[in-house]
Amino acid sequence: MKKSFYSHGKLLLTSEYLVLDGIKALALPTKKGQWLFVEENDSNTINWKSLDKEGNCWFETKIKLPLAASASNDTAETSILTDEEGLGITETLLEILQVAQELNHEFLSTEKGYAIETRLEFDRTWGLGSSSTLINNIAQWAEVDAFVLLKKSFGGSGYDIASAQHKTPILYTRKEEKPIIKEAHFNPVFKDQLFFVYLNQKQDSKQSIKHYQSLPLKDFDKASETIGKITDAVLNCSSLAEFCELIDQHEEVISKIIKTPTVKSRLFPDYSGSIKSLGGWGGDFVLATGSISDMKYFENKGYHTIIPYAEMVL
Repeated sequence: MKKSFYSHGKLLLTSEYLVLDGIKALALPTKKGQWLFVEENDSNTINWKSLDKEGNCWFETKIKLPLAASASNDTAETSILTDEEGLGITETLLEILQVAQELNHEFLSTEKGYAIETRLEFDRTWGLGSSSTLINNIAQWAEVDAFVLLKKSFGGSGYDIASAQHKTPILYTRKEEKPIIKEAHFNPVFKDQLFFVYLNQKQDSKQSIKHYQSLPLKDFDKASETIGKITDAVLNCSSLAEFCELIDQHEEVISKIIKTPTVKSRLFPDYSGSIKSLGGWGGDFVLATGSISDMKYFENKGYHTIIPYAEMVL
């Protein structure tokens, strides 16, 4: 019998970077996510196939079971991606599966094999959570805590795992023992004037975290208090003008903390509306305010992936 598991993608509206240090963040689960299909067989092998949003296979590997043996022997072989990227993905996948087995010794312990297929609903270069949705799906399959699986394998704040598990915007606070997650009412009346613009490059989450953690966080307490207040105000604001003021302030605070220019000052200094980075700065999507006609500004600059808020967010 084929089993299926599903997780939503994610966007981080407030507290990027600071969420790592336990500052409350507003996260937005996306309408599109990732599927994991599992079918048991007698092959003693995990035959893994990953499909993109067009249904094309972009990654394929075979992992011999038992898993413990494959950790010490060259029993994983990749195809489709036979270069360094493919080998890296296989190693990451093996690590996630091994940690899942450590957390649940019954997982992958029988003399069986599996045909695995993952299906992304969004472009895998978009940064909407191809890794976090995979980890959450594997956690469901292995019947383990997804936050623990993330911590012991990929790392990160965990807001993306919480987003994967929810169908509404959430307030997320990272805690050492267990994160605090609350569903949030965020359905702005001005959402028809909010758009997500893809910056034509994927941001490396691990590198973003590494950069942030290497910084001497001067005025962190003051910044974290300000960002916390902005998050609360964003939830309660009723006008686009107020929202723009809040996200502009948010950008300036984070810019000073991570010593990086805002995306608007760097790429779009003459844009009339507000622009906010989402998650790690430097790639993936940004949030832009304005009308449909205003979006032609970005198209004229070569940014053609522009998605209205209502089409992106649950």
